[in-house]
Amino acid sequence: MFRGFYHAASGMITQQRRVEMFTNNLANINTPGYKADQSSVRAFPEMLLQRLETEKSPSGQVTTKMSPVGSINTGVYVQDLTPTYKQGDLNKTELNTDVALNNIFMPTNAEGITGSIFFTVENPDGGVQYTRNGNFTLDGYGFLTNANGHYILDTAGNPIQLTSDQFTVTADGWIQQGGQNVARLGIAFAENPNELAKSGEGLFQWNNGQALPSAYENGQVSFALQQGYLERSNVDATETMTQMLAAYRTFEANQKVLQAYDRSMDKAVNEIGKI
Repeated sequence: MFRGFYHAASGMITQQRRVEMFTNNLANINTPGYKADQSSVRAFPEMLLQRLETEKSPSGQVTTKMSPVGSINTGVYVQDLTPTYKQGDLNKTELNTDVALNNIFMPTNAEGITGSIFFTVENPDGGVQYTRNGNFTLDGYGFLTNANGHYILDTAGNPIQLTSDQFTVTADGWIQQGGQNVARLGIAFAENPNELAKSGEGLFQWNNGQALPSAYENGQVSFALQQGYLERSNVDATETMTQMLAAYRTFEANQKVLQAYDRSMDKAVNEIGKI
């Protein structure tokens, strides 16, 4: 009986976490470069139930043995939340400081995971961060920064300083002013983007802030930068709403099971227990 409480409660907690994940995805549907989270739900290890039996031999000797009853599941849990790095649609803004990454071809590794590319961003606490959000701006000193004031880095890992916002970004990442190459945007390639960890504000980290290899040096990677565009969030509103409603329904089903167990326990204690 008590095991049933634990099963239903674990199901409710799991669905609550999934609803929170879907809500967060919908809240970021208009965030440039946002990558929607997806959940992995797993069951706890199954338990093998056995019962203790006694046997009496012809000689009258009594022995005990364990007989298997069968396996029983012990509940479910959300193992992890993993972003999906599918390319988002490109939205034309016509702003010089907006730059979008366009995945033309990304290689797939032996595990069937498709790689992805990112802008490199300085981490004020040390190391490097990554983002797909190309909504850049120039600070008071002419440094190219993201919306949170973090420096955008070039291929050498240095901040990019410009004289004005009148510049051109070529398809292969060069920033030009006055017809001259000033710097090249640092674009990193993650062979397995699932190894990246979200660090907030649309930023990712790899291996505690270590640097990913350059995408320019990988002959299998094909991409282009588009100035005056922003990559939209890859959240599918219709699919997310459908999945969130399904999670609500599953939560309610587990809730009703829990209430049924509670009524059974109430009868066992207050009615059967009096007899």
